[in-house]
Amino acid sequence: MNYHEIEQRANVSVKNKEIATLFYTIADALEIKGEQVFKILAYRKAARILEDMTDPVETLAGEKKLGEIPGLGTGIVSKVEEYLSTGKMKKYEEALSGIPDGLLGLLDIPNLGPKTIKLAYEELGVENLDNLKDVIRSGRLAGLRGMGEKKVENIRKGIELREKSQERISIFEALTIAEEVIAYLGTAPGIGRVAPAGSLRRMKETIGDIDILAEGKKSAEIIRFFTLFPKVSRVISLGETKGSVLISADGGGRQVDLRLVDESEFGAALQYFTGSKDHNIKLRGMAKDRGLKISEYGVFRGTKKIAGREEEEVYAALGLPWIPPELREDRGEIELAVEKRLPKIVDYAGIRGDLHVHSDWSDGTQSLEEIASAAKALGYAYVAVCDHSQSARYASGLTPERLLRQMAEIDKLNGRLKGIKLLRGTEADILADGRLDFADGLLQKLDVVVASVHSGFKKNVTARILRALENPFVTTIGHPSGRLISGREGYDVDLDQVLEAARISGKGLELNAYYDRLDLNEFYLKKARDRGIRIALGTDSHSANGLAMMRFGVGIARRAWLGDRDVLNTLPLARLLEVIKKR
Repeated sequence: MNYHEIEQRANVSVKNKEIATLFYTIADALEIKGEQVFKILAYRKAARILEDMTDPVETLAGEKKLGEIPGLGTGIVSKVEEYLSTGKMKKYEEALSGIPDGLLGLLDIPNLGPKTIKLAYEELGVENLDNLKDVIRSGRLAGLRGMGEKKVENIRKGIELREKSQERISIFEALTIAEEVIAYLGTAPGIGRVAPAGSLRRMKETIGDIDILAEGKKSAEIIRFFTLFPKVSRVISLGETKGSVLISADGGGRQVDLRLVDESEFGAALQYFTGSKDHNIKLRGMAKDRGLKISEYGVFRGTKKIAGREEEEVYAALGLPWIPPELREDRGEIELAVEKRLPKIVDYAGIRGDLHVHSDWSDGTQSLEEIASAAKALGYAYVAVCDHSQSARYASGLTPERLLRQMAEIDKLNGRLKGIKLLRGTEADILADGRLDFADGLLQKLDVVVASVHSGFKKNVTARILRALENPFVTTIGHPSGRLISGREGYDVDLDQVLEAARISGKGLELNAYYDRLDLNEFYLKKARDRGIRIALGTDSHSANGLAMMRFGVGIARRAWLGDRDVLNTLPLARLLEVIKKR
C-alpha cells in the first residue's frame, strides 16, 4: 500500500463521520428539550449506521442508493442529501437553537440526565461544566425541586469519573490509531518490523500515550516519514531515533510516540518498552543474580551481548519461556514461569463464536443473514442472536410473539446456511423483583439466554441478579457490573455474592467485549476463574463492525489468565449446547 492509498483510505469515511456527528448532536439537543424518545433514537441509529458504512456517503447519495440502506428512512436521507448539496442541515440548526454550546457536553456526565440539565439551565443559568461546578459548590443545585444532597453528590461523583476517564483513551481508539500508523509506516523506505508497545500491547482497557517501536537503518528518514502521516495535527518532537506527534481524533489530539532501533536490538527493545515497569524490575533483579544485565539494547554478560534480536531470546537468557504481554504485570507470572507452570491462556484465534449479538429485529442495524455472513467471515461456527426483550421499548424490544417469529426465521435461515449456525437467544431484562422479562416456557425454547439489568441501577440489583441466577434457563448474566469505562460507575451490586451464586448454580457470567464495557473487568474475571465459573464472551454488537470488538474481550480475558476451559466460546457447537443444556 503506497502513501496515496493510505491517505485515501484514511479520508474515505470523513463525510460519513461528519454527518453522523451532526445526527448525534441533534439527538442530544432533542433529549435536552424533552422531545419524544423515538425521535431521539432514530437520529442516534442513523448516526451509527453512517459511522459503520464502508462506502462514502456521497457516493451512495450520487447513485441514489441511500434509501436502500436499512434504518435510513426518507426523512434521514433527505437531511443527508441536503447537507451534501448545501453544507448545511436545517434540522441541526433548529435543534440547537436556544441551547448554549457547553450544555450539550453535560450529557456525557454520569448521573446527570437531560431533565436536570434543562432545569439547571432554566432556573440557575447553567450553560457549561464550570457553571455546573459552581452551583454544586454553592449548594444552589441541591435547592432545585426534585434534587437534594444525595443526587447532587452522585452528580459530583459523575463529574469526577468523567474527568478521570478523559485522562486516558479507550483500547479501541488507541488500537485503531496505532494500526493506521503501523500500516502507514510499513510503506516507509528502509523500515523493518513495526509493533505496538507499552500498555497497548499489554491490552489494558485504557491507554495513555500510544507507543510504537520499529526497526530501520535510515532512522532520520523514517522519523520524518512518520511525522508526515496524514492525520498528524502537530509534531511534538523530531529526532534521529525518536519522534512524537499529535494525531487528530475526537475530543482533541492523541499523542503517538515512535522509537527506532537496530534490528539486533528489536526484541530487547520490544520487551523493555512493553513493560510493565514492575515486571521489568523483577526481570532485571533476576538478571543481576545471574551476573547478567538487561536493557533496551539487549542482554549482556559483561560487555558481551548474548541476546536482543528476538524477544524470546531475552526470556530464554534467564531460563524462562516467553511470557505473553497481557500477563506482564508482576502478578506471579514470573514465579510460575520459573517453575514451568505458566498458564496457557486463551488464544485470539481460539474463539469459535460470539454469544451476544443484536439484530435489526430490535435496535441493531444488521439483518440475521448479515450477522451470519459477518460471523462466518471471522471463521466462527456459531453466533447467538440476543435481541432485547419486551420491557426495553426504547430499543424496540421483542414481544413474545415477535420472538417466536424470529426463532422461526432463524430456524429457516439455518436450514440453508453452511458453515455457520445462528443460535436462538435473547437478552432478557431482569425485572425489579428478579424475574425475567419472558416466561420460562418461552425461555426454554431458546439456545442462549443472557439475563441483564437495564434499569433501576440502585434498586436491589444484587438480589435481582441472584434470583435470575436461580432460573434454570439462564445461560449467563450480561455485563454483570453495568459499568461504562468512559463514564458510568455501574450498578449498586455486590459482585462477590454474584460470583458465589454463579458458582453454586453452575451458570456463566459474561465478559462483554464492547470496548467501553469490558465487563466483567480483569479483577473479577480472575476471581471467577479461581472459582471455576465459565465466562461467555459477547460483543453486544449492534452494528456491522461490532463483531470485531471480540479481540478486546479476548485481550482482557488473557490479562485475567483465562484459558480455554474457562471460556464457553472456545467450545465446538455441539459441546457448547450440551454444556448450556446441562447447566
